[in-house]
This record gives sequence, structure tokens and C-alpha cells, in this order.
Amino acid sequence: MAKGYWITLYRSISDPEALAAYAKLAGPAISAHGGRFLARGVATKVYEQGIAQRTTVTEFDSLELAVAAHDSPAYQEALKTLGKACERDVRIVEGLG
Repeated sequence: MAKGYWITLYRSISDPEALAAYAKLAGPAISAHGGRFLARGVATKVYEQGIAQRTTVTEFDSLELAVAAHDSPAYQEALKTLGKACERDVRIVEGLG
């Protein structure tokens, strides 16, 4: 079974306190579905049309678990806390294995 990955790119953060409150709720919601943070922070180096922005990569044992984590009531509650504190792009992709 192929793994699932969340790739999140933060274009802008207007309320760091709300982002921190979101992270306190989102982390346990993601971990409850087996999510493991593989990378988190501002890009060290960017190429081509890249933008040095905050990026996270989260691995799940399956694509189904990645989607279930996002759609879970606990994660949806975290999203309410985040509100409009940032502009970001969240993608869930299937691993190659």
C-alpha cells in the first residue's frame, strides 16, 4: 500500500498566535491518524519559481489515512482555530511505493 503525504506551503502568515493555537490542536489530530512530520520550516534554498516560505511535509501509512486525518472532527476544529491567520496551499499526494 502506498503512503500518503500532506504537502503544505504557507504563502503568508498574518496571525502567528492563531497559527500556534492551530498547531497545538492540529498536531494531535494528525498524530491520531499516524501522521509523522518529516519536514517543517522555511525553505533553506529555492530554485526556479520557488518562494522561500514555510513548508511542511507529513507522512501517513496510506493515502486513506491522510484524507481521514484531514476530514476528522479534531482536525476540522483545528482549522476553525486557524481561521484566516494565513494563506496556504495544502495538497495530499500518494507516495510512489
